Amino acid sequence: MVLRIESVSDGQRVILRLSGRLQSEHVDQLKAQMEGRARSIILDLDGVKLIDRDVVCFLEQCEASGVELRQCPLYLREWIIRERTSKGDS
Repeated sequence: MVLRIESVSDGQRVILRLSGRLQSEHVDQLKAQMEGRARSIILDLDGVKLIDRDVVCFLEQCEASGVELRQCPLYLREWIIRERTSKGDS
C-alpha cells in the first residue's frame, strides 16, 4: 500500500487525510501539499499503517510549528514525545 493524501479545505483550514505507508520518501510530497495552504493545517493520521523515524521527526517539527495532528495513534504520539525529549537532551 502506498501513501494516499486526500485534501479537504473550508477556506481557513486544510485537512490532509493520510492513509497507507508514510515513509521518509513521502516527506517532500507531503511538504508540497502543505505549502501555500491556509493558515491552519491539520494532518489526519487515522489511516496511516506504517511510519519510520524520519517521518516521526517531521511530524514533531510540524506540530512544533502549529500543525495539528488529528487521530494520532497512541504509539505514534509516544514516539513523537520521545523524539521531542531526546532533542531537548542534545
